[in-house]
Amino acid sequence: MTDINLEELFVLAKESALAAGDLLLEGWRGELEVDTKSTDTDVVTHMDRAAEALLLDRLLGARPADGILGEEGAAIDGTSGVRWIVDPLDGTVNYLYGLPHWAVSVAAQIDGESVVGVVCAPALGETYVAVRGGGAKLIDARGEHDLRCNDTADLAQALVGTGFGYSSSRRRAQASVVAAALPLVRDIRRFGACAIDMSWVAAGRLDAYYERGPHAWDHAAGSLIVREAGGVVGGLHGSAESEELVIAATAGVFGALHDLLAENNAALG
Repeated sequence: MTDINLEELFVLAKESALAAGDLLLEGWRGELEVDTKSTDTDVVTHMDRAAEALLLDRLLGARPADGILGEEGAAIDGTSGVRWIVDPLDGTVNYLYGLPHWAVSVAAQIDGESVVGVVCAPALGETYVAVRGGGAKLIDARGEHDLRCNDTADLAQALVGTGFGYSSSRRRAQASVVAAALPLVRDIRRFGACAIDMSWVAAGRLDAYYERGPHAWDHAAGSLIVREAGGVVGGLHGSAESEELVIAATAGVFGALHDLLAENNAALG
């Protein structure tokens, strides 16, 4: 790991994410070719695929020995010790409907651990970034700003984000968890893009976020951004964040939210 320059990985990740964001912004609100994946509500557009192709070209063009895993099918084993985890368009349904809450997520991992994370939200004019050990920042039209999670320590005062799966049965189950949590928190928000939701925990716009179902490409960058902003990320009972469950929260809220979700684990979907 000492032979790998994290700053070089960061610059490549940021430039690649910004380029993919520019591509998506050009195609936004235009006529989209839409297919479905796991269910009729799980959509993918030709812009998702075009953005992933751009990311592959830029990342592996610069570092051909790296591995890569992408939402739209990229799965290449590398030999360098670095693997890129990319979501070319997190929040495709928002993108399809002309809503601005969508992003490009790019993470560099070494030995399965994220060391660089970039979440570029072009329609919001914001890019969230982190390098392991270097803190987290927001880049916008006003410049760069250090990110720090809120100091919220009372679950009853926590604004909590969440998301839902694509199948009707999973959404029905997840709705029951919301019903159990809502009286115990300040309020709940659902924006539809895991990478941005996690970045908003880092930015203090949310105190916590949880969801069952996000894949590695959804949370690899956001997890690092939250941790570098002083937050806690994990799954249930000490496990790492995964498709089973992602919890990202302020240090003071994480434990109480974890316990609430553990009590309702069967209903998470």
